[in-house]
Amino acid sequence: MTTVAPPTLLIVTGMSGSGKSVALNTFEDLGFYCTDNLPADLLPHFVRSLGSGDGSPQKLAVGIDVRNRHRDLANIPSWLSAVAELGFDPKLVFFDTADTVLLKRYADTRRRHPLSHVGLALADAIALERQVLKPLRSLADHVIDTSELNVHQLRRRVITELGLGLDSSPSLLFESFAYRRGVPPDADFVFDTRGLPNPHWDPRLRPLSGRDAAVRENLDEQPDVAEYFAQVAGFLDHWLPRMRSDTRSYVTVAFGCSGGRHRSVYLAEKMAGHAREHGWEDVATFHRELD
Repeated sequence: MTTVAPPTLLIVTGMSGSGKSVALNTFEDLGFYCTDNLPADLLPHFVRSLGSGDGSPQKLAVGIDVRNRHRDLANIPSWLSAVAELGFDPKLVFFDTADTVLLKRYADTRRRHPLSHVGLALADAIALERQVLKPLRSLADHVIDTSELNVHQLRRRVITELGLGLDSSPSLLFESFAYRRGVPPDADFVFDTRGLPNPHWDPRLRPLSGRDAAVRENLDEQPDVAEYFAQVAGFLDHWLPRMRSDTRSYVTVAFGCSGGRHRSVYLAEKMAGHAREHGWEDVATFHRELD
């Protein structure tokens, strides 16, 4: 008699700035149905709504962290039990990072900490978050320390730690960035998109990013963009396969523009799709100015 494994639910939690967004993107690339910043009290309702009927996703990943009401986080154990009663196999994955590394990451990205709205200095906000999340860390099925991991290494660690399978070819990361904040230090290939038409100058497109359909459609119509993409794709199609036999486990391809929102994001996403169409299985995107 064949035993059918229960559907999987991964609860992604941990310190802000520890790589939870990268983890959720990784799970999505592996076929998980993902959502971030779900109110914790809605967890059983969310699972129930997706877990019934034909074609329901068998792999879910949900981000729940300090952005929730703190009193709700204390009820996570009972909500995990409720999810288990619905037939799912819930796993809590906690991402942690040393305080000194978090301070540097926030300084580098200039992002606001989720608890900064209460008037705390960054170090104090990190300390409070660690205190609030301590019970969740003690409950975690997996604790992943990202202090010494870059984006590639974190992605691989997530896949191997959770036994999600991984082929032997290098993982590809297509990253976007703004030149005014510097070139990513770990990039293997860097392409400058600042010579292409800039959607920033269209008031309708300025608030959007290269992820949005309106921006994609605008750039798709530009002959210079099509020519640029074809030339870069041809270069990468020729050279990336050579790295399959190399000892390296990952390759970063970075696209830069002035603000890191439109052209570079569009090309990173489009090139990632192109790589998947050409047989690369472990492909991810990271938008430094957006993520």
